[in-house]
Amino acid sequence: MRDEDDKLSQIFAALANSTRRAILARLAEGEATVNELAEPFNMSLPAISKHIKILERAGLIIKGQKAQYRPCTLSVTPLKEVSKWTEQYRHIWEASFDRMGDYINQLNLKEKKNDQ
Repeated sequence: MRDEDDKLSQIFAALANSTRRAILARLAEGEATVNELAEPFNMSLPAISKHIKILERAGLIIKGQKAQYRPCTLSVTPLKEVSKWTEQYRHIWEASFDRMGDYINQLNLKEKKNDQ
């Protein structure tokens, strides 16, 4: 379990940065080179490369090699691990939403009675 916890920590740390999430969103559309990934950002190529290395270490992207360029692709396996981990807490937030829904219904009934 320790290795799984460490891997999840790496994944969550990588996802904690908005630039890295934007890179992943771009890669969800298809493979891209580092230069293509850097285009929308106002930062240096070495800075983007650091973000890519963090994503790569977390297993979220894979760098390939096609001739002289190295396209990056999204790896969904770590995202499945995050989904699996969060799924165990689904009943907690659903119960919270159910209680909130009940409370809103009570407020609506109270408001209807006051309007009459």
